[in-house]
Amino acid sequence: MKILANDGISQSGVDALEHAGYEVITTKVAQEQLENYINDNQIDAILVRSATQVRQDLIDACPSLKLIGRGGVGMDNIDVAYAREKGLHVINTPAASSASVAELVFAHLFGGVRYLFDANRNMPLDGDTKFKDLKKNYAGGLELRGKTLGIVGFGRIGQEVAKIAIGCGMTVLAHDRFVDEAAIELDFFDGQSATFNIKTVELNELLNKSDFLSLHVPAQKDYVIGREQIAMMKDGAAIINAARGGVLDEVALVEALENKKLAFAALDTFENEPKPAIQVLMNQKVSLSPHIGAATKEAQDRIGTELAGQIKDLLG
Repeated sequence: MKILANDGISQSGVDALEHAGYEVITTKVAQEQLENYINDNQIDAILVRSATQVRQDLIDACPSLKLIGRGGVGMDNIDVAYAREKGLHVINTPAASSASVAELVFAHLFGGVRYLFDANRNMPLDGDTKFKDLKKNYAGGLELRGKTLGIVGFGRIGQEVAKIAIGCGMTVLAHDRFVDEAAIELDFFDGQSATFNIKTVELNELLNKSDFLSLHVPAQKDYVIGREQIAMMKDGAAIINAARGGVLDEVALVEALENKKLAFAALDTFENEPKPAIQVLMNQKVSLSPHIGAATKEAQDRIGTELAGQIKDLLG
């Protein structure tokens, strides 16, 4: 059987699949050429991340496909229900990248409260001539300890974010339409552990009380956080979006940054990927990364081996 890992797969995943007797192809095929490539090579399974789209027309045009795998959580780039109606297996790896995304959230958060995202832009330009001015500009940082983090979406990733927040001494508020309560267990290096039970709250309460807001929801038809929701937030709060582009109204976000309603924002995902709005990219109060939440070596190893295990179970 042939497997096309069109958006890449870790070497550990390749090794596991090849050991099971599969042929793994890691050639990157352009979206418009995908149909012909799959048919010409009689591909049995396609593995994607967020870049490749597997829609109804591709599924209909490629009868050799038996399985679609998503390396990661969200499957909004796949017509999942239609594929399953047609008898295809559709799999993903919802737990593999949770810790990686959570750590990126805090990379942005630590950088935000100490202005590192802006300092790293300006130090190369003015560090040798305006050192004292820059020192004064960035001297009013904050500590995370004692602050409140609001987590919108309290699934696997949201709960991993909560673990780090608790470890930093933060208060955690969570909102999720499908989760009433979650037990957050922290495991320490010496074998000890501690469990914290967190009950979710209404979104309005979370917005009113949070110093920082972190989004962990799938793509929606409408914005989850728009102008109305931002208006409910504390003055000087901040937003981090490492979930999906389109869950946050970026026009409203930029307005809130410019009128100082929000202190800063951090974005790993964007409404117009792969061409984010220039107003967002150039805004000096936005910490930026190019959708790399799951892009750690450890997460990619877990994703590859989990996909391989599921494929072996389903395709034999």
